[in-house]
Formats: sequence, structure tokens, C-alpha cells
Amino acid sequence: MAFVRKVKTASGATAVQIAERVDGRDRVLEHLGSAHTDADLAALLETARARLHPGQAELSLSPAAVPAGHAVITGRRHVVLWQVLAGAYARLGFDVVGDDAFKQLVLARVVEPTSKADSLRVLAELGIEHASLRTVFRTLKRAGAGGYRDQVAAACFAHASTAGDISLCLYDVTTLYFEAEKEDDLRKVGYSKERRVDPQVVVGLLVDRGGFPLEIGCFEGNTAETTTILPIIEAFQERHGLSDFVVVADAGMLSAANLAALDEAGLRFIVGSRVTKAPNDLASHFRWHGDAFGEGQVIDTITPRITTRAATAVNDPAKREEPVWDPQVHDRSWRAVWAYSTKRALRDRKTLTLQENKAKAVVAGEKAARTPRFVTIKNGSRSLDQASLERARRLVGLKGYVTNIPAAVMPAGEVIASYHELWHVEASFRMSKSDLRARPMYHHTRESIEAHLTIVFAALAVARHLQDTTGLSIKKIVRTLRPLQQITVRIAGHEHLAADPLTEPAREILEAISPSPATH
Repeated sequence: MAFVRKVKTASGATAVQIAERVDGRDRVLEHLGSAHTDADLAALLETARARLHPGQAELSLSPAAVPAGHAVITGRRHVVLWQVLAGAYARLGFDVVGDDAFKQLVLARVVEPTSKADSLRVLAELGIEHASLRTVFRTLKRAGAGGYRDQVAAACFAHASTAGDISLCLYDVTTLYFEAEKEDDLRKVGYSKERRVDPQVVVGLLVDRGGFPLEIGCFEGNTAETTTILPIIEAFQERHGLSDFVVVADAGMLSAANLAALDEAGLRFIVGSRVTKAPNDLASHFRWHGDAFGEGQVIDTITPRITTRAATAVNDPAKREEPVWDPQVHDRSWRAVWAYSTKRALRDRKTLTLQENKAKAVVAGEKAARTPRFVTIKNGSRSLDQASLERARRLVGLKGYVTNIPAAVMPAGEVIASYHELWHVEASFRMSKSDLRARPMYHHTRESIEAHLTIVFAALAVARHLQDTTGLSIKKIVRTLRPLQQITVRIAGHEHLAADPLTEPAREILEAISPSPATH
């Protein structure tokens, strides 16, 4: 016997379905749509009841089952939201892929991130005539064999070249884990930023200075972060024939081999330095000026390319004046910019106090733990490393930046400001892992994993483009536009269209996307 049921969806909406009970389980006969408001829910429930014979529990899809004179809702489409998403997809040039199923998967992920199979439910709720599940799985195979990522990356570059700034690119890495117990050639247990022990992959992302994605790459789960930047940069260079731009990355990418390779490739870089390098880099400053710094104070100096005892002699403490880095003269060093921040100093002092207290607790035997910072072990006895603690206190508030860009080309303030743009790539990663839910992943082959990342990459581009255009988060854009529906109603055998009026927030979104006044 058929009945009407209500089901909560992942987006918080209420889905209305007609189902029947078979072998103790509900089998869905028809999905009528999802409601985000009480009015929508009431309309869907009325439609569902109209599909059942009056007073009976048998399903009838015949219009004859509807009492004479009653209007019948025959279709619903979230046309405004879909047009906005499809318009962004087209403006970015992604239609070059020429695969409707791929487009549907990308845009469904922007609306409600879920599995590939469940994306069909999202599309159905939007009123979009979608591909079959079999076609979806074929699309995942085509995404790899057809070079979809190459086409998407080329379109992203073309967009960023005209609407953004590719003279400075930001790079970072993250990890995506799997709901799986066993490792394989790609999915391996490695260092996880979330301290997980699941098999994972390492993902590198290159974006422009505004956070718009330009290149994405996937590596084995136990790959060291420092070894990921060169393959991504080289792929980006080769794809677009570039030779001159600035790459910004955090201290995790700081290795002598990476910096040398970037320099040999003719690229300029700005990379975060580790505070442990400060004593050598600032040896002259400490001797002549002490360790007291003022808010915003900057020291422009040099740092050895290779950290060895002989290499540390690039700075001569006997000279009061800081050296001005010259690539022709200082061929054993890079330029180093150090800056002091009072806010950072307060944060660093708080961290050091916590570390000191933990070290004292371990030394006193009050806390059993692996040997923490500032604890030394000699002849089996633990003691507080007071010298290291004092050195750390001298360096609070300092942040270093290593670059191969001469001061005459980029002043210290611009070096620091460029590095601080890295929050954009971090924001893009957060968006991909939360708003677009790139993780966890359930794919088992490298081909399907790469296809999944291509879909996430394209969805991230659509989301960033809409956010940059409207100034609103992608969540707010979807939440504002999704309730606006176009409804098809059958009255006396004739089809009629009805639509929700535009709300003021929706009108503002449409006007931001198109210079011309929005009409509906």
C-alpha cells in the first residue's frame, strides 16, 4: 500500500515522497521534491495526497484521480539558482568540456556536497533533468581519459589572466582521508593535519592572489609536503608557457632543494622562514642593537642557502650595517626579511609559557609523555633546558620571510604583504573541505580519485567566482536563491507557469552578477 512520507535531507530541507512498504523497508515510488519553508512543505504534501485515490492508499498518477476543478502541480524547478550556477560555469569557460553529466556533478556539489550517486537526488530536487547513475560513473572515467582537468585548468587560467592577477601565485597542501582501512599504492597513512590515521592522499593547490584556483595535484598519502610544490609549479608552467611569476608558500615548503630549483627555473619566490634561523640571520643585529624590537620593526638581511656550520658565516656580526642582498655577490645566501609584531609576541609568549609548564611537569614526573620541547635527557635524568627556553624568549614576535627578489624590485613591506596573502589559499582549502566537502572520499581507484578532485576543482572555481562577484559566501548565495521556484501547474488540461517573486537579497545577487537590472 502506498503512503506519503517526509524525510530530512542533508541540507536541512524536508523531502516529500510517495513510497510503499516492501519486506519491511520503504521503497520510494516517486520523489516529489524538497521543501525549505512551511508553505513549500504544505504544497508538496497536498500534491502528494492528490496523487493517491481519495480515501484509498493506492498510488495513482492519473490526472483523473484529482477532483474536478482542482489545479495539479506537475513540475518544480529552482530555476533562478540553476541559472546563476550555470551562468558562472559558462562564464568561466567550462562548457568547453562538453559533458552535461560533468557539469551537473560540478554544480550539484556547489548546491549540496554529497556522493556522486546522491547528487542525482540534489539535481532532481532542483528540477533538473539529469543523467543516469550509469552515465555518472562513465563520466568519472571520461574525466581522466578525456583530459577534463587540463581543460578546466586552461579555462581557470584564462579567467584569472583577465579578471585576476597571476603575477603572484599562492601554494599550499592539505590531506584528504578515505573511509577505508587498508592502504594501496596511492592511499597511504601519512602525516595528517587533523591527526587522523586513515589512508589519505596529499593534495597541492595553486591559486592566484585572490584565492581563485589555478592548478591542483594529487600525491601518495605519505608524500612529504616539501616534495609537492615543484611538480605542481612545473605542470603549471608547462601548461601555460610561463616563466616569470612569484610563488608564495609557507615554511613547510622551505627546503634548500626547493628554493634552488625554483630559482634555477627563473621563478621568484617568497617562503616563510623558521624562527630557529633567526639567531644566525640576525646575529649582527643582536650584537649591535640588542633583542628589543619595536612594533612593525623590519630587518632586511640575508640567510644562508644551506644550513651548515660553514654556511652560517654569510652574516658577519663584526659589521654593524646589515648586508643588502645581491644575487651576484651573495651567491651562498638568499634575502631574508624579519619583522616584529607585538600581537605575535603576546601569542608566542603564551605558547612558550604552556610549553614551559609542560616541560616542568615532565621533569617533575607529574606528567608522563614523550620528551617535549625544553626537556633534555642526560644519563637517564630529565632536566629543563633553560638555555633553549631563553633563546626562544628572545625571538618571540619575530616572523621571517625568505626570497630571491632583490630589495630594489620588491621592498620589504611588499614581501611581507605578499606572504600574508596566503590566507586566500587556506580559505580555498577550507571551502573545498567544508562547503564543497572534498573529504572523506569513498573512491577506490586512482582514476576515480583524480576525477573527484577535478570535480571539486571546478566546483571551487565556480564558488570562488560567485563569491568574488557578489561579495557573499557561496552558502548564503545558495540559501538565498534556492527557495525561488518556477512551478508548472495543470489547470483544465492546460499547463501554466507560476514563479516566486524575487526577494530583495536575490535581486541584489542577480544585479551583482549582471550589470543590467534583474528581471523575473
